[in-house]
Amino acid sequence: MTQRPGPHSQEMVRRDSNVLAPVSGRVYPFVMERGLGCEVWDVDGSRYLDFNAGIAVVSTGHSHPRIVKAIQDQATRFIHMAGTDFYNEAQVKLGEKLTSVMPKGQDWRVFFANSGTESVEAAIKLARYATGRQGIIAFFGAFHGRSYGSLSLTASKPRQRAGYFPLLPGVEHAYYPNPFRAPMGGSPERVVDACLDYIEHTLFETVLPPGDVAAIIIEPIQGEGGYIVPPADWFPRLRALCDKHGILLIADEVQSGVGRTGKMWAIEHFDVLPDIITSAKGLGSGMPIGACIARKELTDNWLPGAHGNTYGGNALACTAAYETLCLVEEELMANAREVGGYMMQCLDQIATRSNNIAQIRGKGLMIGCEFVKDKATNEPDHDGAEQVMVDAFRRGLLLLTCGKSTIRFCPPLVLTKEQVDEGLSIFEETVQAVYNR
Repeated sequence: MTQRPGPHSQEMVRRDSNVLAPVSGRVYPFVMERGLGCEVWDVDGSRYLDFNAGIAVVSTGHSHPRIVKAIQDQATRFIHMAGTDFYNEAQVKLGEKLTSVMPKGQDWRVFFANSGTESVEAAIKLARYATGRQGIIAFFGAFHGRSYGSLSLTASKPRQRAGYFPLLPGVEHAYYPNPFRAPMGGSPERVVDACLDYIEHTLFETVLPPGDVAAIIIEPIQGEGGYIVPPADWFPRLRALCDKHGILLIADEVQSGVGRTGKMWAIEHFDVLPDIITSAKGLGSGMPIGACIARKELTDNWLPGAHGNTYGGNALACTAAYETLCLVEEELMANAREVGGYMMQCLDQIATRSNNIAQIRGKGLMIGCEFVKDKATNEPDHDGAEQVMVDAFRRGLLLLTCGKSTIRFCPPLVLTKEQVDEGLSIFEETVQAVYNR
């Protein structure tokens, strides 16, 4: 087996430790040199299959020729002119494209940011501004970012919040309807009832009157919380609850959006129209960009100067995002459906051969594989999942975990079935090696 990490990678890790704050939690010592499509190489020349895409970011694959050319062409004209103070075609062109691929039935307006957390900050500021209300409901297991407002919504891991209290007031958390784990007990069939009852009869009747709630923010498929797909009736009933009380529904599509699930937006799987959608990650194919897209009625009275940032609408990022949306719409969304379906079938077969894989779940190329100590108890196996991830790296496959014991598969949307076969062969070998020691 090739030595991973090699000597050049080890030296880079040493240099990194001398200059960068250790707050970034690197899970294994991969040091990237270059990439193309779903393949990457480290500084020692070792090849890997990338099944995490920089946490679902490089949606069109590493260094897609059309993305590279678009960035190069724009860079020869100009790189940046503050979009909050001046106009440029790259920003307008992307805004036109982005609103054209939004769920039908709304007149949408866009605010550009630089990341997912900034998109969420914009969304919660707009929700409060437009409604005159202060309360926000998020969900246990959620990840919405790490700046103060978005961190107040995040409820994924305690280390993300430790040391930063007090956080934003007016935020409460409810239970995400995980049918496999049934977070409030009871049967999986009643998980939606239980989670909605908690909002209506616990939160609304004790700590957060519905008339004070500006918005409910939720991931259509919960990402960092474990790639949880809610039951089909969850979102229609949540939308009805919001409508009953005049509450805005914010769909955080930072990880699930831009074709990853086989539809442009994951919320479209549930036939529900949100009031605000946040986007980032896969939107720019690796360029730093985010967007808060909202109903026109909400943004009409968002007065100039009420929100802004320096780099939002950066010309290079907007150009890359425009080309990304074109590629996703032309071919990659369909590829995510087809290859994602194939990958799910293959993972289901692997799960039948393992006593430690309890569930395969997801949509498109957003797939979770949950590890347990054994299928008799379904007790989460955090250490096992982490070991599979690290050992897969040493075999040439890049993976990341999420939730308590889930490995996430969020590869570039250019993934082929042949690459699925190669990657999952490594994955199954790794699972067998970890659990047969």
